[in-house]
Amino acid sequence: MPTISIITAAYAPKSDHLPATADGVRAQVLPDGWDLEWVVQEDGDTPSLAGFFEDVPNARYGANGVRLGISATRNLALARATGQLVQVLDHDDVLLPGALATLLAAFGRHEIHWAVGAADDLLPDGTRKAWDSALPFGLVKAGEANAWAEARGGNWPVHCAGLLMRTDSLRAVGGWASSPVDDDLIAFAALSELGDGWNEEAVTWLYRQHAGQTTRSDDLVGLRDAGRLIALQRVRALRNAGMVLAPAAPLDFRSRSADVNLLDNIKPPADLT
Repeated sequence: MPTISIITAAYAPKSDHLPATADGVRAQVLPDGWDLEWVVQEDGDTPSLAGFFEDVPNARYGANGVRLGISATRNLALARATGQLVQVLDHDDVLLPGALATLLAAFGRHEIHWAVGAADDLLPDGTRKAWDSALPFGLVKAGEANAWAEARGGNWPVHCAGLLMRTDSLRAVGGWASSPVDDDLIAFAALSELGDGWNEEAVTWLYRQHAGQTTRSDDLVGLRDAGRLIALQRVRALRNAGMVLAPAAPLDFRSRSADVNLLDNIKPPADLT
């Protein structure tokens, strides 16, 4: 059965909004023949969220046991994912009912490697603020999002916290970048340079605005341009190398669950045992 893996990097000191995030996951109903798993990886040297996920259907919890940061934590979750598609979900954002089914339909119609739905800001008082899309809705050809960003000082027109991506494609570009800022943007820049995607008009998720957001942290002062620079450099390098992703046939979702057990059949050399 093909599976969508929702990937969430969690951090207990900033997990106040996690119940609403979990409610959004519970509200997802996938088309017949599809399964769902929520792969949660907790960052920090004193993990404490395991009990929260015991009663959450389809949740698969893991913990770092050390503070590694969001990029490494997401990649550790990706290593445990068994799905053919990966949905990004921050631990303070909310998937709206029908979100995954809406984006999944685009993968069934087009040869795409990623899709993203429109998002409303969820403000501290509980109200929502809508935003117009910078890109036209529908098919986004490889390179178009990056060309838009290059013409506008490295500002991308896609909100990377709402992406649904082919798991193999995300792994092919190295997962989330090892960067203290914009790890998701750097990954998206590479992915969208190499393969087509879909910009969905329907609002599928809520981006929560609150004082505890990592992007608002004073620790990142002085680094805010670094992520965009890395993304632009990666795009330029991919173009110079002439790299592309092979067309992704609609609904060609063969099982990849064995990928998480690749080490089971690898034996170390005798001199290492």
